[in-house]
Amino acid sequence: MKSSAAALFLFLILSGICTGQNPDSLKFKSVQPAEFRAAYEHSEKALLIDVREFFEYKKSRLTGAINIPSSGNLSAASDTLDRNMDYFFYCTSGFRSKRVAKFFSGKGFLNIYSLDGGIMAWKKENLPIDRKRVKR
Repeated sequence: MKSSAAALFLFLILSGICTGQNPDSLKFKSVQPAEFRAAYEHSEKALLIDVREFFEYKKSRLTGAINIPSSGNLSAASDTLDRNMDYFFYCTSGFRSKRVAKFFSGKGFLNIYSLDGGIMAWKKENLPIDRKRVKR
C-alpha cells in the first residue's frame, strides 16, 4: 500500500514536470502585449484594470483602464464585480497583476488575463499609452 501511494505521488510530480504546466496557467492567462490587446479588443464584455498605485496610474495608463490598486481591498472589489466578464489586469512589470489575477481566479472569476511584463512590455512594443492627467 505504501509503495503504491509513493508511486502515485511520484507519477503526479513527474507528470507536472514533464508537461511543464504552470499551475497558475490553469487559472488565468498571462499573455504578451499584442495578445493582451487583441483579447481585450475582441472581448464583448471586458474590464481593463490597472492594479498599480494611484500615483502611478495618474501619470500614464492603458486607454480605458480603471484603477484598483493591488494594495487596496481586493475582496470588496471582487464582491461587486460580475464574474461573467473578462478581466484584464496589468501593473508595471507583471508581478502585481499576476498576484491579483490569481486572487480573482481563486474567487471564482473565470476569464482572467494578466499582462506579462506589465506596462513596461507594453511600452517596449510601442503600443498606445494614455498620458492625460487624472484627478482622484
